[in-house]
Amino acid sequence: MTDPLPHHSHGPSEIESRVRRLEKLLVEKGLVDPAAMDELVDTYENRVGPKNGARVVARAWTDPDYRRRLLENPTEAIMELGYRGRQGEHMKVVENTGTVHNMVVCTLCSCYPWPVLGLPPAWYKASSYRARAVSEPRAVLAEFGVELGDDVEIRVWDSTAEVRYLVLPRRPEGTGAMSEDELSELVSRDSMIGVALVGVPDSRS
Repeated sequence: MTDPLPHHSHGPSEIESRVRRLEKLLVEKGLVDPAAMDELVDTYENRVGPKNGARVVARAWTDPDYRRRLLENPTEAIMELGYRGRQGEHMKVVENTGTVHNMVVCTLCSCYPWPVLGLPPAWYKASSYRARAVSEPRAVLAEFGVELGDDVEIRVWDSTAEVRYLVLPRRPEGTGAMSEDELSELVSRDSMIGVALVGVPDSRS
């Protein structure tokens, strides 16, 4: 019996509930400005977050020279688009192909490239994911809905304080006419961790 991943659970976790209660108490006592907190959340969810990484991926899909720079010198290439900051200093980009699928984990804690992916999801920090992503990656991917053929090699990359990984997903077929902005809307946080594939909306399939 494998330990189920927490992304299947419903409702807030105990830690999330405690954080919300603490947040409410701080606001009621006037120790935290709700507007400042909203600004901080917006920064990490929207400006310093998955939308940044999606823009990096879309640029790599549409600009071969940028893709080459991204794979050769990821930190500098990501900074070209204005994304920099703590936990984004030592980046490595790994590219999915028809025969190789990459996924990222941090087995020791939860090292994560904040400037391009924002805050790490709860399941990424959970011990079940951190252990099983290494020992049974194909089963973990299946739980996320990613079924890969036996001919596809799965490579698991362990993020550390010295290096953080970003997966460059495969560009979906049938997107040749889409703009960079449109392509970036297809890219999810999970696809840049490697636990999801990039699909095309039904209207464009």
